[in-house]
Amino acid sequence: MTVRRRGSGRLDFGRGAGRLVFEGWIAGLGTSSGTRVVVGLWEVSPFGRFGDVMVERADGHRLLLAPTRRTADFIAGTYRFDEVRVVPVDVRRGRNAWTVRAGPLDLRFTLGRSGPLGLLLRAVPGALARRPAWSALTDLPARLLLRGVRTRGSAGSGRREWYGARDLRPVRTLAAAFAGDDLGTPAPVDPPVRFGFGSVPRNPGVTRVVTTVAPVRERRPARTDRRTAVGG
Repeated sequence: MTVRRRGSGRLDFGRGAGRLVFEGWIAGLGTSSGTRVVVGLWEVSPFGRFGDVMVERADGHRLLLAPTRRTADFIAGTYRFDEVRVVPVDVRRGRNAWTVRAGPLDLRFTLGRSGPLGLLLRAVPGALARRPAWSALTDLPARLLLRGVRTRGSAGSGRREWYGARDLRPVRTLAAAFAGDDLGTPAPVDPPVRFGFGSVPRNPGVTRVVTTVAPVRERRPARTDRRTAVGG
């Protein structure tokens, strides 16, 4: 993989750079206060195991909470935020409950069993979920079944991104506070979050996912007709 690291620690997608693969979970949560939260827990990634949190407040302010400058630079280069903070991020995933502490955010939620869609996704082989072609195939069904969700699209910094889902579990209970203020009860992720080209499912839940990020292929220069080049 020809991905270089810049002096700042950022990953540099140079010419001919390969794809980066992240394997883990994405939790998409809405609250009755209007704040929506997206938590990523990545067991396998180019940065090692880490968690990150994206918060969109009721007024539309988009905040990234990342554990290191390297992860913050990469995520902020792929998605869109109004503010980026590097803070300790502790994401703990139990069988049926998660706890998250990230800067001003304290969060705990519990999960229900996988529904019909989750069980269907669990049947998808891991090798297939990792293939961008599979994500391209599932993009239209995802748009039709899950409002705001897309499984492929253009990201920031000239990158492309694909999501391969492998499970989906609903959130049952939630307790969350931001800077000491109670965020209220669980609610739909509505309006959809605006960090990237797509949102998380409208109903709060956790998706097991394989995410692939790659640079957009450079376009080849247009071929010049030799006859035109010499004046016809």
